[in-house]
This record gives sequence, structure tokens and C-alpha cells, in this order.
Amino acid sequence: MTGLAVTHEDRVTRLTLDRPDRRNALSLALMRELIDAVGRVPPESAVVVVDANGPVFSAGHDLSEMVGREPAFYDELFAVCSELMLALHAVPQPVIAKVHGAATAAGCQLVAACDLAVASEEAWFATPGVKIGLFCTTPMVPLTRVIGRRRALQMLFTGERVDAHTALEWGLVNDVVPPGTLDTATGALVGLILRSSPRVVGLGKRAFYDQIDADEHTAYGHACEVMAANAADADAQEGIGAFLDKREPHWER
Repeated sequence: MTGLAVTHEDRVTRLTLDRPDRRNALSLALMRELIDAVGRVPPESAVVVVDANGPVFSAGHDLSEMVGREPAFYDELFAVCSELMLALHAVPQPVIAKVHGAATAAGCQLVAACDLAVASEEAWFATPGVKIGLFCTTPMVPLTRVIGRRRALQMLFTGERVDAHTALEWGLVNDVVPPGTLDTATGALVGLILRSSPRVVGLGKRAFYDQIDADEHTAYGHACEVMAANAADADAQEGIGAFLDKREPHWER
């Protein structure tokens, strides 16, 4: 293992960054391991949680492996990083980042690439690459899409940290809680998702990312196709029937 712990329990897959001695830096090997783990999430899991051991969530790329390398290495490194972030969107299960401590550079990118995020009050975020001559260009991609141009550019141009409550205001995270309640708050969000049909949630997640960057006309066209197919799905018919009968639905999976 190169620093990732994977568990499957109670319909939840947990991917835990486990390189505390390296501040959970995203080495090339660790990112490949994460891609493999995301691709192997079992269908019985309905949610994926990304968290970390040690005092920080992730300090970003492992700078120690980025010194004096050939250009081909850098091409590969950032291509694999992009593959990882796209894999988080491709997996049908909602992916929740559970964040404590620092999430910087590619670590901040990882949070922004997850579908949802819950943060401890002690968490903070930054894209500080500009301070060392390496602009956080790949972190910019999900960050801009999550928090918008002006706020993303402020982070990217200054490299300064953003505290958890500001991250909440900006939309980088969904909730901020006291450190001792991070597990409980994340579990509560997981529980809300687990109430619904996993197949329908996965269908909706895929449709969300398919339409998010499309023009309005194209987005509506795609959404109509998806919703019509969804309406004929067995779980939709079960859910509608359960609502009309005033009973709890029983999903196929």
C-alpha cells in the first residue's frame, strides 16, 4: 500500500488518505491507487467518503518527487491527477469529502472535485502554488466551477488561506461543524443520501455533470430525456406508489 486505506461498511465505501508523515501528499502512486479504488467501489455501496488520517487532510502534490524530473514525468503526473478528479465525477455514488486541517493545492482540488464536503471548523483551504512559482492550474478547474471566477482567482493569485466558514460562504463546502462532531455531521449527510434509491441517485449525478456546462437549451433537452427514462424506472414507480399509499418505499437495491 502507498498510503490509502479502503473500507466498505454499512453501504459506505471509505477512502482514507494515510500518509500522515507526508501530510497526505498526493504522490503519483497514491493518485493511481485512488483511481483504482474509485473504480472498484462495489455496487452495494451507496456513498463514498474521502477522509484522511493525521493532522491535515492533504497538502497537495508531493513536491519531493517533482524536483529535477524529465518533462514526461510532469505530463504524466498532472494527467493522472486530472484522471482522478474526473473519476470522482464518473462514479455513480455521491462522493463526500470529510475535511479536517489543511487542504491545499491538489488537496483543495480534491475537495472541490468531490460532490459534497463537510469540514471541521479548524479546516482551511488554499491554492498556494503561486508562492513557489507553480501556479495551481489544475486545482483551478474544479475550484472555479464550485466557487466562481472572482473567488477562485483571489485564491489562485494570492495563495492565501481561506478558513472553513469562508469556504462555506463561498460554496466550497456544504457544512462546517466543531471538530468533535465531524464524524457525526458526515454520518448524518450520508444517512440522508442512503434513504433514496442508489440507482436513481446515480442517474441524477450523471445527469448533473452531463448538463452543468451545457447551454440552457441543450441542458433541458438532456434533462428531459433522463427524467422520462427515470419516470419509467421501477424505483420511480415504487417511490410514486409509496408516496400515494403513504408508506415507505422499498428500493430494488
